[in-house]
Amino acid sequence: MRKIWRIKDPNLAVQKNFYSELKISKITAQLLSNRGIDNAKEAAEFLACSLSSCHDPFLLKDMEKAAARIKKAIRGKENILIYGDYDVDGMTSAALLYTALKHLGAIVETYIPNRLEEGYGLNVAAIKKAYKNGMSLIITVDCGIGSFKEIEYARAFKIDVIVTDHHEIVGSRLPPAYAIINPLQESCEYPFKHLAGVGLAYKLAKALYEGTSFFAEDFLDLVSLGTIADIVPLKGENRILAKHGLDEINKRNRVGLEALTEASGLSGKDVSSGHIGFILGPRINAMGRVGSPQKALELLLTDDKEEAMKLAKTLNDENRNRQKIESGILEEALSKIEREVNFKHHKVIVLGSEKWHPGVIGIVASRIADRYYRPTILVSLDGKFGKGSGRSVEDFNLFKALSKCRDLLVTFGGHESACGITIEKDRIDAFREKINIAAGQDVNEQIFSPRLDIDMDIPLNMLTEDIIGEIESLAPFGEENPRPVFSSRNLIIKDGPRQIGRNGFKMWVTDNAVTCEAVSFGRGGLEPPNLGSGVDLAYIPSINNWQGVQSIQLELKDIKPFNPSIKSEGIKAEK
Repeated sequence: MRKIWRIKDPNLAVQKNFYSELKISKITAQLLSNRGIDNAKEAAEFLACSLSSCHDPFLLKDMEKAAARIKKAIRGKENILIYGDYDVDGMTSAALLYTALKHLGAIVETYIPNRLEEGYGLNVAAIKKAYKNGMSLIITVDCGIGSFKEIEYARAFKIDVIVTDHHEIVGSRLPPAYAIINPLQESCEYPFKHLAGVGLAYKLAKALYEGTSFFAEDFLDLVSLGTIADIVPLKGENRILAKHGLDEINKRNRVGLEALTEASGLSGKDVSSGHIGFILGPRINAMGRVGSPQKALELLLTDDKEEAMKLAKTLNDENRNRQKIESGILEEALSKIEREVNFKHHKVIVLGSEKWHPGVIGIVASRIADRYYRPTILVSLDGKFGKGSGRSVEDFNLFKALSKCRDLLVTFGGHESACGITIEKDRIDAFREKINIAAGQDVNEQIFSPRLDIDMDIPLNMLTEDIIGEIESLAPFGEENPRPVFSSRNLIIKDGPRQIGRNGFKMWVTDNAVTCEAVSFGRGGLEPPNLGSGVDLAYIPSINNWQGVQSIQLELKDIKPFNPSIKSEGIKAEK
């Protein structure tokens, strides 16, 4: 499917100002502008990425109240329960806060619910168990902001609940917790609103450590892991915490993480945000999807190298199991799409099966949405009911579309990009029809065509190793700070293409001034062009180090035949 290139408009004033004030290239200046940074002071802070720029944890509403209650519980030898979630953010949050409280002498336990048996968030059965075990204080991490009934239930047992949660608040109503730490609540003056759950756990630990000999910065590896894996915006404090946390991960001080990096084939390599997103994070998440999330938490907590290696192997094995299950579901779903989906009429793909594992369908829905550029909802059927998971495409509000179908759903929730539903089996056909009607209302057809955001259109000869080094200073890359993509026009295929791997290829391209290696790793279904042909390329530049020799390499994102009618509007090579 042909991609629509969306090249950002150049900001010449910012390019000139940053070049003059900060002594950075106009390319880097434009990249900063593309990320919403248009003054030199803010740009300097972004590039410095200093921990001293982080905000005081006591600016969070209820932080002082929460810290005082926890310290009282520690002094009084109360039993404290940390209640987390089964994803990376939830488990890193639980590991961080558990360790912090242990340092302070607390009597503390952790609880991670089972995705399939208990679902997300607090549940009554777990609270009843906490009461029987003598818990008088529950601290939630990465959950709890919507647990009205459950927190009321805990109060009936005289259990105080402190909620730390970064998720959206529906309306203005809050659960009846002892304290709530969530920057999104009204009257919370905390300047940065996008911390992950583990970021809030870190802030709580930092508040509790004030005046002690302990340092919350020792937990930055966990903060980075959870923040990057949860796909929160990597800007502001999140980027600072993630960057310094990656430095901590690469010191290899946490036994469990070191074992996981080794088991994942990353020994001797500097762990990047990409490694967390595509290698380490999925292995931890796999335990919450198809295994026991407690094992992943144990890995993050252990100091025993032998135990860490055993647990890391378990995570690896469960991840392979998850991949096998995912592959089977994807194969069956693609077959169903070929037989049942008419893309002229189906803007939203809705499929169901009794064979599909409910813990994996969200990943498969995402892969199908990426492949066909259609919002996709997959439903795992069990008897009369089905549990579904959906993923959207850019500019299609999935939650809004579901709201128009609420009469056909038992429950639904989520946001613009992702959703979860419960539906009766015999209503799936009606739901499919209704959500596709909703998808056709007030929606631009163009949103169902894949688009590629490009930071700048530049002459190929502007790329140098120094410039690419500057670009790398914007890392770590992730949500709202993506790895920069460039385009260059009227390039000639000078050598190749040659096949690499199963579906990839590499070739050499030139603009008659410089020649670079361009590589496709088989993602995105790119077709290799013919030797000698003229092309326009979209790519991510990097430095390739092969046998001690460094050279510029272009990772291909898209290829188009050269179009002389399109003029470059980026920046020109300086003479």
